[in-house]
Amino acid sequence: MATNNAPSMPQTGDTPQGFAYALAAYGIWGILPLYLKALGHLSPVEVLAHRVVWSLPFAALILLVTRRFGDIKDALRSPRTMVMAAVTATLITINWVTYVYAVGSGHAIEGALGYFINPLFSILLGSILLKERLAPVQMAAIALAFVAVGILTWDAGRLPWISLTLTFSWGIYALLRKTLPVGANQGFFLEVAILSIAALPYILWLEANGSGHFTHGTTTDTWLLAAAGLATAVPLMIYANAAKRLRLSTIGIMQYITPTIIFLIAVFVFHEPMNPVKLFAFVLIWSALALYTLSMLKTYRSR
Repeated sequence: MATNNAPSMPQTGDTPQGFAYALAAYGIWGILPLYLKALGHLSPVEVLAHRVVWSLPFAALILLVTRRFGDIKDALRSPRTMVMAAVTATLITINWVTYVYAVGSGHAIEGALGYFINPLFSILLGSILLKERLAPVQMAAIALAFVAVGILTWDAGRLPWISLTLTFSWGIYALLRKTLPVGANQGFFLEVAILSIAALPYILWLEANGSGHFTHGTTTDTWLLAAAGLATAVPLMIYANAAKRLRLSTIGIMQYITPTIIFLIAVFVFHEPMNPVKLFAFVLIWSALALYTLSMLKTYRSR
């Protein structure tokens, strides 16, 4: 996996490498519910703790291989960087535990809805805070997606708190992660290191009183929890590299890949109900993605 080690300011344009990273990250996240469903009988907080702790050695290994641990020392001497890392760590914690709960409790479609809404929120943040401009065709695509998300929200018949929590936590995380003044992999290491301060003692406490599933659960539980670091670190570190190479608006529209896969898994694998209204909204969202993609391809061709 390639790395981005330069603690530079955010990119103002898109790169082919950024597209490749984003496609890989969103694809992995799309099939992640299959893994989380197998851990659905565990507490979301316990799953989260293992995701954090098992991600730490993997992130450290990446920094050792790329010889970037010196950047961590510099970050530790910067109060601004550490505060930002603590904020992004908090946001990703909220997002992770909400998503684990959604899949484990049979609300994967509502989780998908959250990630359908999220790109719109990311685009809004990009246009307001980063002054990113959109072409008319791109604005039309976003409007089409907005209609689709509105239909999905109306069809739910209630305030989708899972969806909204996922939307706001990940949207703000994406913005801050894009502007974090360290390399992508260094930033991820800082986040899991900060979270491990609470996650590791929590796991040890669970195992000591016999309620933890790593040593007191089944063999399958043990292996699945041990794999949590790999399942967590790989897509998130790929995403962090993508965020440094893409505009926030582009990241926003590509995020439709993940909820589309989640939606299909929820319906055809988990057998959560789908009606014609949801199907119509699903088609609208894919139409928006196709329209936006064609616009980007046209721009690259003209360049």
